[in-house]
Amino acid sequence: MRLVFWAGFWVFLADQATKYLVVHWMNLREVGSIDVLPPFLNLRMAWNYGINFGLFAGDNSSTRWILIGIAFLIIAFVLYWLRKEKFDRIGLISAGILIGGALGNVIDRVLYGAVADFLNMSCCGFTNPFSFNIADIAIFAGAFGMVIFGGDDNEKAG
Repeated sequence: MRLVFWAGFWVFLADQATKYLVVHWMNLREVGSIDVLPPFLNLRMAWNYGINFGLFAGDNSSTRWILIGIAFLIIAFVLYWLRKEKFDRIGLISAGILIGGALGNVIDRVLYGAVADFLNMSCCGFTNPFSFNIADIAIFAGAFGMVIFGGDDNEKAG
């Protein structure tokens, strides 16, 4: 479980540090956007009151606290899954980065009332209208890693 903790800790720290940097230090919440390597990488401030792609978005207190509760339920499920099945090193790291990402977005909801999204990437004539953050990447990568490098059952299937 130490590996889960440290993976989660470093993801959480990286997520919160980058959010502080762009929201407060670079003042992206006022500036709105900064082109870094257009069109491949841009900083576009977006406050996400819902879940991915703005689903269940509602700028009200009850939605915020329901989504915080759901995040804690997901974290509890991941911890239960870790106790129930044996995971290899990559599976434990995957669980940690998922938990760290989830906690990073929970902190945003508590501090700001919404998740601070700021990374925007486009390519090849396609303009991506959505922004995301390090926590979002970690949640996706962690969930993917846990499924692919899952516990006992996944080891037998391969």
